[in-house]
Amino acid sequence: MSDVKVDDTSLFMAYGALMTMAIVPIYVGSVASLKGMKRPANAQKRKKSDSPLEDSEDEDESVSETLSSGDAWMFPVFGSVVLFSLYLLFRYLDTMYINYLITAYFSVMGCAAVAKTGLMLARQVLPSSLLVNRVDKYRVTLSRQGKRLSHISFTIIHFILLAASVVLTVYYGMTKNWIASNIFGISFSINAVQLLSLDSFKTGMILLSGLFFYDIFWVFGTEVMVTVAKSFDAPIKVVFPRNFIDYVTGQEKMMHTMLGLGDIVIPGIFVALCLRFDRHMAWQRRPEGEFRSTNFPKPYFNACLTAYVLGLGTTMGVMHFFKAAQPALLYLSPACILSVLITAAARGELKEAFAYTSEEPEKEEEEKKTKKGRKSKKSEKLEDKPSEEAVEQQQQRAQDENEEEDEEEEEEGYVAVDEGQDKPRRRRGKKGSNKKQ
Repeated sequence: MSDVKVDDTSLFMAYGALMTMAIVPIYVGSVASLKGMKRPANAQKRKKSDSPLEDSEDEDESVSETLSSGDAWMFPVFGSVVLFSLYLLFRYLDTMYINYLITAYFSVMGCAAVAKTGLMLARQVLPSSLLVNRVDKYRVTLSRQGKRLSHISFTIIHFILLAASVVLTVYYGMTKNWIASNIFGISFSINAVQLLSLDSFKTGMILLSGLFFYDIFWVFGTEVMVTVAKSFDAPIKVVFPRNFIDYVTGQEKMMHTMLGLGDIVIPGIFVALCLRFDRHMAWQRRPEGEFRSTNFPKPYFNACLTAYVLGLGTTMGVMHFFKAAQPALLYLSPACILSVLITAAARGELKEAFAYTSEEPEKEEEEKKTKKGRKSKKSEKLEDKPSEEAVEQQQQRAQDENEEEDEEEEEEGYVAVDEGQDKPRRRRGKKGSNKKQ
């Protein structure tokens, strides 16, 4: 923290802004992660949407990347290697050129993230009645030998959002504006919470516990974390002026307070797991209605999200009191883990919570693969059937023609002997028109 005295009002505004920019991506990403859940066999498929922005054919396609317990154990190790490598790069190489490369990379990734987040927002804001019959939907399909491999659907709105994200990317690359940086950071967080998923509470607790010690070591034990955070000029954090009032009035230069995206995404995927578990338990009790609806009890999600808010508030309070940077996961990890354990114990669902997994058992997966293989073979046979029928029809036609020729030979090809000739000859005319000489 700077020695410059900052008005408490501006600091509290900054804390509130950071809190908001952390909660919104977690909530939105958690709700969006419900689309990645595997639909139970007893759940009806979603009705086809009339909106051209929706692609109902992808309703049952899981696009999330699942983290297992093995990944959770290794996450702090790989994170430490990457963090220390960046620290060495910033210390011994020219920071300007490193930030050029980092900016280029995150600009490309940020462009896609902003466009995807904008599309998610457009689906919620723009009513279907306004788009139907006014916005045309186009589709490009990739197929091989009549079998569809992949497809993509798009409208003019997709192009508008992509163009807007490109303009924002160019603007950020040229100015490094903090508002543009926050837009990228929030978009990254929403997409990460949606696309990254934990396969079980065991994995989530291993991950949070490992990063609990990871954060303590690199923040309190070394200068590495703080140095990299200050030197890393990329949208990997959300920031807000801690002297906002004085900055707006032009009395001082802007000084930022920041929150790393890791402090949003890591607890965020655990909160999203709680929401998916709530959906699972609600469906087990009452398997009716729309499976991907958000209208169901959410005790674990509400408890974990509340614990996250309290943990982040504690982090800011300690940071404000001691005037020093704090590892947020020091407070967030225990808060999230304890919220699930206490809620499960109070509801008598500890066994169900630890037994829950988003991955299907191996036997069920093998059975599904076998069924898919049979279906694909059956479809191939159906595709080849017309050609086989054509060959059979040709063979049958040729056989019928041969039989007709044999019958004609039996009727027409009798032997007649002409008077005055010793050799018999075969008559080829019609039987009724032959006259014996």
